[in-house]
Amino acid sequence: MIGKCKAIAHGSNALEYIFREGELGKTLLFHNLCGTMPKEIYEEMKMVSDYNTRCRNKFLRIEIGIAPQDEKRLSLASVRNLASNFAIRMELANHQWVAVTHKDTDNMHIHIIANRISLYGEVYDTTFVSNRAARVAEELSRKYGMTIAKEVKAEKKHKKTKSSPTREQTKQQVQKICYALLEKYKGTGITGHSMFLYDLSKSGVTIERLKNKQGKVYGLKFSYAGQSFKASEIGREFGYRSLQKNFEISNKTEPKKATTMADEPVKSKTQSDTGYQLVPPSRSIRHLPTQMKVHLLHAVGNVASTAIQCSRRNHFRSRRVNQPTDTR
Repeated sequence: MIGKCKAIAHGSNALEYIFREGELGKTLLFHNLCGTMPKEIYEEMKMVSDYNTRCRNKFLRIEIGIAPQDEKRLSLASVRNLASNFAIRMELANHQWVAVTHKDTDNMHIHIIANRISLYGEVYDTTFVSNRAARVAEELSRKYGMTIAKEVKAEKKHKKTKSSPTREQTKQQVQKICYALLEKYKGTGITGHSMFLYDLSKSGVTIERLKNKQGKVYGLKFSYAGQSFKASEIGREFGYRSLQKNFEISNKTEPKKATTMADEPVKSKTQSDTGYQLVPPSRSIRHLPTQMKVHLLHAVGNVASTAIQCSRRNHFRSRRVNQPTDTR
């Protein structure tokens, strides 16, 4: 059994559809309703839903698919019980809903149209409602010993792999080619990426970009020897974005001996001892070449000596001027 659920706005059209002649199988249940015809049911639901003016999608459309092998052993009472239990587990006890069966396909299935607004004015939460319906269908399938859709899907997938050994062999060949070329050109930039695609094509492997309706690329498809594989089947390194990252050039630079980690503590120690520096380290004499340091020190020494001599001369002159003269 499989279950689906979706919030919709066109409740009137949905009710008309499930009661349409030629498709309607059996009328199963009317919950919190008096009318039995589509228009009557819609008017009753509308009276309740009109109290909420903000909600747009005021109806729920639920579909319950039953496997052919289970259909043969289900009576009408069992189907009614199944529909009722499904609605209760979906927490629709305080809502209006109607359930019918359809016979327009080979397999019998149940349709439920429910009012999303409860009799108390509460809006039914539709967050992950489709997943909730699938989970309820699985729970009821286990309870009544019916076919579980998830297990059927897994079994089909297993059979498909088992019945096609050629596909598995082809996939292994593609993986071997792709990983060998990726290892060869990894981290070599745009050139390596181009060579990777060229060698792939040369080996008979073609890559096709998969685009969505907006024209944006969302994945890659690998083809080889008449077989097609999604990038995830080949390996996670071959996704649309991850493949491009494999060819990015890593920014590795050679370590400089002058700026090793061992030198940093000495540097920080020197800075901490000097405290505030009037002359920035970048303009300090330590960073000048040795020959320039010698010339600069001589120049500073000459300026200093000249300043000292001038100071002494001025001192002696001032003493001579201030000495008293002999008037005798």
